[in-house]
Amino acid sequence: MTPIITRRGLGRGLVAGAAVLSSRGLARAQGAWPNRPVKLVVPFGPGGAADTLARVIAQPFPQAAGGGSLVVENRSGGGGTIGGGAIATARPDGYNLMVADMGPNAVGKELIPALSYDPLHAFTPIVHLVNLPLVLITRADLGVSDVPAFIALAKSRSRPLSYAAPSVGHPTHLADELFLAKAGARSEPVQYRSGAEVLRSLVAKETDWAIISVSSALPFIQEGKVKALAVANREPIPSLPGLPPIAATLPGFEATTWHGIAGPAGMDTALVQRINEVFNAIIGRPEVRENLTRTQGAEFVGGSPDSFATFVRKEAERWLPIIQAASIRAE
Repeated sequence: MTPIITRRGLGRGLVAGAAVLSSRGLARAQGAWPNRPVKLVVPFGPGGAADTLARVIAQPFPQAAGGGSLVVENRSGGGGTIGGGAIATARPDGYNLMVADMGPNAVGKELIPALSYDPLHAFTPIVHLVNLPLVLITRADLGVSDVPAFIALAKSRSRPLSYAAPSVGHPTHLADELFLAKAGARSEPVQYRSGAEVLRSLVAKETDWAIISVSSALPFIQEGKVKALAVANREPIPSLPGLPPIAATLPGFEATTWHGIAGPAGMDTALVQRINEVFNAIIGRPEVRENLTRTQGAEFVGGSPDSFATFVRKEAERWLPIIQAASIRAE
């Protein structure tokens, strides 16, 4: 007997067939990633640590990925949330990625309550690339040479010392406030637009101290234009040998800036794993490690998407109380 095919049955068959073809097409597209240029948004301006990192990892990308290119696009503003917003609303197809940072990807909603996206739900964490060390510096003529003397000076002043930060809510700004909270000291914030302006303010004696990236501060330290007191890592770092950690005076203190790769929420699991493998391979390359160790003192992390997601969540939990206690708002 010849089977009878109804219109409804035919329709269901066509839908099912289309779904199979669609899933196969998606699988082929993901398997071929990347088959066109991949956009990597840096949510800060040119010349900073995130921008430098992006351009270093872009160079070996075609070889590590087996094709394609990594096109760096700077989208600065709003403490990184302008660039973050651009990726949060982009297609989750693997061709729209960003250099992840604490502001746009972890604590931005606390800093900017009117922010249009929720950092902890708007992105797919892909891989944790690096942690970058920070250093506590003062203007050269402040007259202190270690953390205990600096804290004593800060507490003795009737007029508070001033500290410089590259923007409201920047990771180094949060590190400043963590230091003050643990030291039980007061200081007045002065906000600038970049790390370069922070250093200029110390050299010009407009401000008294700052916690800033080692990569930015190192030439000024070496030339004697600023005084380095301690590193914000738990342990001393090779680029500043002999400089103690802040934690030697304030137990438990630790602060770094960190960067990774993230995409929009809703990315396919297999595609995320493929991208993760490519970027893990990139930061494992000797020339990349040599460059970023020399220029930024980078600590390489790598690992799985899940481990990066857990790290970002814990960073948000860690820093939210500091933001709230200091009433920091980026608006």
